[in-house]
Amino acid sequence: MNGPNGLPLPVAPGAAPGAARVEAPVGAVGAVGEVGVMGKVGAVGAIGVVGLGLVGSALTRRLQAAGYTVLGHDHRAEARAAWAAATGAACATSAPALGERCEQVVLAVYDTAGVLALLEGPHGLLASPASCVRAVIDCSTGEPEALAALAGRLGERGVDFIEAPLSGSSQQIAEGGATMLLGADADALARQAGLLAALSPRRVVAGGAGFGARAKLATNLVLGLNRAVLAEGLVFAAALGIAPEAFLDLVLATPARSDAAVLKGGRMVNDEFTPQSRMRQHLKDVELMLAAATAQGQGLPLTATHAALLKAAVAAGDGDLDNAAIIRQLRRERLPPQADAHDATIAHSPKRGPSAAAT
Repeated sequence: MNGPNGLPLPVAPGAAPGAARVEAPVGAVGAVGEVGVMGKVGAVGAIGVVGLGLVGSALTRRLQAAGYTVLGHDHRAEARAAWAAATGAACATSAPALGERCEQVVLAVYDTAGVLALLEGPHGLLASPASCVRAVIDCSTGEPEALAALAGRLGERGVDFIEAPLSGSSQQIAEGGATMLLGADADALARQAGLLAALSPRRVVAGGAGFGARAKLATNLVLGLNRAVLAEGLVFAAALGIAPEAFLDLVLATPARSDAAVLKGGRMVNDEFTPQSRMRQHLKDVELMLAAATAQGQGLPLTATHAALLKAAVAAGDGDLDNAAIIRQLRRERLPPQADAHDATIAHSPKRGPSAAAT
């Protein structure tokens, strides 16, 4: 049986190619009052997606394009409704209900605390005795040590846990242009190779458990600073009288060029900040970077400055805007009006003592 794009739909492990998928009602899943659609999902082969925001929605589109049936869940009713309306897929009203129906689950939640609650909490994916979850693909940006320990505990329960954070915006994820940074043992990666390929055609194995998160934090450090530097350059150029459009063209034509300039420069110039990723989420990542570096005795002075800018932006109400909106905060970094040159020179000259005055 083929999916909407003509590709074969996934079937139960061990089933012959072309075997029919078993369709079964899913009770409270997809109820009309919940999401506006009646949902049926395959009792075997449906992929669960938990966290239906920007990243979860982008990953859903990739799975559907590959022919998978998707069952979603989010603790926010409004997110469930919006996702179901956009995708036409069914939505579970609880994590245990999803865990009873999906052997493979993709997580796109905010932080490691959310991952731990979903996998080990009393109302999580594994809480039901009828849970059939055997693999978890975690696409969040999280805490390396905590995730490595979690992988060990889940492995003892026969559940593959693969760190798979993505470097790129939600638009890049949906288009297949984001890079997935994998952290897991080789056997787990081999068992989940087909699902990982559907989620992202660009994948790099960073190492074992914990290394997906480490790789994501380190690459995000560089990416975030690239954006911030581009924004500061645009603000500086404008202060010197260079039009933003002209300066962006200059950056793109010189060694100052970067992917940040290509992807975010136009948004900064045109004040287009509809979120593809959010500043408050990047602030969370930057705080993880600083904590991880502190634990290793390493200072990150540029990242500390970046964190201060992001905190100020969030405090100003920009936290839910796209990361390109860091330029708004840099525009707010104005100095007090300066005195004229002569007065400024006197004001900044060393004070002269009595003996110097008498000379």
